[in-house]
Amino acid sequence: MSIPHIYVLTNNGFSKWLLFCGNGIITENDPIEQEKRIKYNDLITNSVIFQNVVDITMILWQLKKEGYRFSRQDLETLIPYMTRHIKRFGDYVIDLQKTPHPIEETIPL
Repeated sequence: MSIPHIYVLTNNGFSKWLLFCGNGIITENDPIEQEKRIKYNDLITNSVIFQNVVDITMILWQLKKEGYRFSRQDLETLIPYMTRHIKRFGDYVIDLQKTPHPIEETIPL
């Protein structure tokens, strides 16, 4: 199995884990409702992956400041499909007045 194929399978499993009900089965027979659910799940999946990447990047920057060194090969083993820290059914408060920290795009190795 190729690496891209493994990533697709992992992403599909992650996306299915984020579904809220129905074990991945869309029971609606309305194509518009089906498309809406698929797009919603894609949006949630991509949002969680993005936040995981931001969190990993912040941790790596902190480790670098503390003197830890890592190589490109070390970073290649990291994947953004972590789930242990996610509250799937928790309350999420969105504070639109709070500005997020800027995101550093690259970490010099």
